[in-house]
Amino acid sequence: MSLAAERFTFCDPIWSALRAQASELAESEPSLASLAHATILNHERLEDALSYYLARKVGSEELSAMQTREVFDEAMGKDEEIGEAVRADLSAVFERDPACHSYVQAFLFFKGFHALQCHRIAHWLWVKDRTPLAHLLQSRVSELFAVDIHPAAKIGRGIMMDHATGIVIGETAVVEDDVSMLHGVTLGGSGKEKGDRHPKVRRGVMLSAGAKVLGNIEIGEYSRVGAGSVVLKPVPAHCTVAGVPARVIGCAGSERPSQTMDQLIEALESD
Repeated sequence: MSLAAERFTFCDPIWSALRAQASELAESEPSLASLAHATILNHERLEDALSYYLARKVGSEELSAMQTREVFDEAMGKDEEIGEAVRADLSAVFERDPACHSYVQAFLFFKGFHALQCHRIAHWLWVKDRTPLAHLLQSRVSELFAVDIHPAAKIGRGIMMDHATGIVIGETAVVEDDVSMLHGVTLGGSGKEKGDRHPKVRRGVMLSAGAKVLGNIEIGEYSRVGAGSVVLKPVPAHCTVAGVPARVIGCAGSERPSQTMDQLIEALESD
């Protein structure tokens, strides 16, 4: 590694920790040593490692892995906020998911993280009016990871998609920073309406497994949506809603529900 790269790694604690854990993985599991080196240890920056690894996954006959990597490198090279969001997302997974024991585990094996980073590139393409390529990437991610996020959807940083299978996020949806969602979450429309028609999920919200939020409604900050709920009306901040249709049943249970990840509504009702 060059001196410049060493200095950059020292100033980037997430990347430094990821490299250290990749080295430990290579030593402890020799059969994965080549994976650790090819995807992480052979690169000087987190952005380089991510573009290499994701391009290998989403490359196809329509857009080769090499072409895909060029697109990812271009996006992250021209928009530094993508790299900042990547680090925040990686931290969110590590800190909130009890099944995640290291950054390297999330980076290599968690498809929710992979799908979200691909969306960040697709959204960059969408904003640059490169919509066909954005749609191609969206389609490929849906095929590979069973996560369907429209390229136009606006998603903040520090997002955790646990399991991720079946997550659907519509075109005009907004997901602010520090949101957690589990598998089967839908942020969709309520019919065939045009224009701004999808939910606006504010900071710190926890969307439990199978939650369906439909229409141009606001989910207030630091609120919580119970598993299997169907939300058709706005949700006040710092509240818990549950049911079909969902109704307010109490407070959110904590100041930061997206970080505590507590889905047990019965405990709240008994207090």
